[in-house]
Amino acid sequence: MADATQTYRRILFTGATGFVGHYLAPAIGAAFPDARRLVLRRRGDAVTREGWETIDVDILDSGAIEAAIAAFRPDLVLHLAAQASVGDSAGAAEATWRVNFDGALNLAAACSRHTPKTTLFFVSSSEVYGWSFRDGAAREDTPLRPVSVYAKSKAAAETMLADVLTPQARLIIVRPFNHTGPLQDERFVLPSFAAQIAAIEADRHNPRLEVGNLDAARDFLDVRDVCAAYLALLRKAPDLPARNVFNVGSGKAHTIRALLDILCALSPRKLEIAVDPKRLRESDIPIAVGASDRLAAATGWAPKFPIEATLRGLLDHWREVESLRGRLTT
Repeated sequence: MADATQTYRRILFTGATGFVGHYLAPAIGAAFPDARRLVLRRRGDAVTREGWETIDVDILDSGAIEAAIAAFRPDLVLHLAAQASVGDSAGAAEATWRVNFDGALNLAAACSRHTPKTTLFFVSSSEVYGWSFRDGAAREDTPLRPVSVYAKSKAAAETMLADVLTPQARLIIVRPFNHTGPLQDERFVLPSFAAQIAAIEADRHNPRLEVGNLDAARDFLDVRDVCAAYLALLRKAPDLPARNVFNVGSGKAHTIRALLDILCALSPRKLEIAVDPKRLRESDIPIAVGASDRLAAATGWAPKFPIEATLRGLLDHWREVESLRGRLTT
């Protein structure tokens, strides 16, 4: 069996300054301490990751991407950079396609020319299954029937990468289901709930929680479990075929209402629930859950964090944010 710690000598990471990157960057550094590690950061972003070099490059600038790949010559590319909000993508279709598709194309084209044997780890999304969720739990061979602009751009990028990368390159596509944790921003449903509850507890918000569709059921993971899955796949990558797709999910669906109930039970305040029409998505799919048997068979991975612990950590994070705000305003 090949040793991945000996395989990766130069690791390039896009999207490292985002939510998942906060957890994944140090985990990658610990797993591959002898590798030279470079964050490809968008211009204007001031976030750094300890133990990582940084270069400011617009992923849509094909010439700059070409130069960065040619100079660094990564043998592993972690591509997480994306316009990641499904809701935001509806009002910014062109920008979503440019970032999610053109950005991936720029990376793949540069790698095919300068590092033809690289491993490219692409974070897609479970959203690519779309309407197929109406037929039951999604497996990797479930037909892709994406609904949102975001999902369509991710599905197209998957197909493109398989074509543009050389046959000698290794492509690992992961389709993570919903995941959350501290530092995820309020555009996403569970941080939105937690932030509102923390603000209510701090008397900075009226005791009314504004919510969207509470009947939708989703497969949720702790972000730390997702990062553990990514690491497990990277360690196994030398033994994987040239093209791979893996779901990353718990296999369990929770209604948004049930998750909100858990968060509300963690608060001493009495909370009023109010549906905000702006938070309702017209194309909501009733239930989205996936099977991760292929991932488990390849790596032995299984989620470790119960959803209750994840939600408690999320709420505690937003309580700390509110506490800091209070100290800054006094």
